[in-house]
Amino acid sequence: MDIAYWTVASLLALFYVYAGTLKLTRSRERLRPMMAWVDRMPLPAVRALGAVELLGAAGLVLPPLTGVAPVLAPAAAAGLLLLQAGAIPVHLTGEDRRITLNIGLVAVTAVTLWLAVAR
Repeated sequence: MDIAYWTVASLLALFYVYAGTLKLTRSRERLRPMMAWVDRMPLPAVRALGAVELLGAAGLVLPPLTGVAPVLAPAAAAGLLLLQAGAIPVHLTGEDRRITLNIGLVAVTAVTLWLAVAR
């Protein structure tokens, strides 16, 4: 169970570190080719989403790694699951309608949540 959790959680955390860093550091113009929805959101909201993604990634990895407050790992996975569940309607109401990645992230995050609880 531990190997499965660390494999899935690490890959998910890497994705969210990448995506969150982009949202925190790049301009709207540089984000637009990858994330068409950024034009419909205020830039501070995009930055806040990036911060939430970085915190979620840290929550998946650091508590189990350090043994401090390990209950935060399932909470982080649940938060990231809610984040993606909220992202799907945002994509569907816009012009991009690309939700394949979001559905995949929902599935991977749900598995991560289940593995975190089962640990």
